[in-house]
Amino acid sequence: MLRKAAADLQHRVFPPAGRPPVWGPWWGRPVGRVLDHAIYNTEVHGKDRVPERGPVIFAANHLSYLDGPVMVGAAPRYMHVLVRHDMFKGFLGGVLTASGQVSIDRAGDRRALQRAKLVLDSGSCIGILPEGTRGSGAAASVSSGVAWLALASAAPVVPVALLGTRHPGEHRDKIPPLRRKIHVSFGEPALIEREPGVSGRVSMDRAAERIRALLAGHVRSAIDLTGQPLPEDETDQLNANPTEGTD
Repeated sequence: MLRKAAADLQHRVFPPAGRPPVWGPWWGRPVGRVLDHAIYNTEVHGKDRVPERGPVIFAANHLSYLDGPVMVGAAPRYMHVLVRHDMFKGFLGGVLTASGQVSIDRAGDRRALQRAKLVLDSGSCIGILPEGTRGSGAAASVSSGVAWLALASAAPVVPVALLGTRHPGEHRDKIPPLRRKIHVSFGEPALIEREPGVSGRVSMDRAAERIRALLAGHVRSAIDLTGQPLPEDETDQLNANPTEGTD
């Protein structure tokens, strides 16, 4: 009975189909700042490019488990981040839910995108790692979800380059050592608009490609600025060394 009552209360406070708790990022961002500046040595570039008001979609490249929290701590705005659904388990799942993050199934999750749109419609910010999985971080591809959000909400997309959360030669699951230098660079916001005279599918595909090119170009600029290279994707490593396995 008590367990059912607790579950009912959690459902009311954190409704699965409603907007995530607005107060979650109020304590989530300070935790991210401790991670950035007490545990790691994070240098932030381009904060003045982020709009001070109104909805914003922060779209970042993806190298490491730390990318989301590092971005949250570095950003000048509070945000709710779309996080892979299988991370919402146990203690970590409770923390993610309480800090206002949004669970999303990478196989396709319209409900999660609708929740994210509610955040944007209220004038708040969403963070997304549109590559979908940890890799080299070069933004060779992005999901259509970020394109749908940009078109449906008319919120500007701010590209975010994350560098140093994983170094060349490090496994995707490696947690970087303490006080490592990390760079977070915010790019110029871009409005992604639906193209007239084309189908919705074509318009979304073109929007996704524009966001991919925007993010990839910003990542290259951040590498030139900081001198920090991207890690080599493990797929590339296997192609170069076909006898090696993964753990």
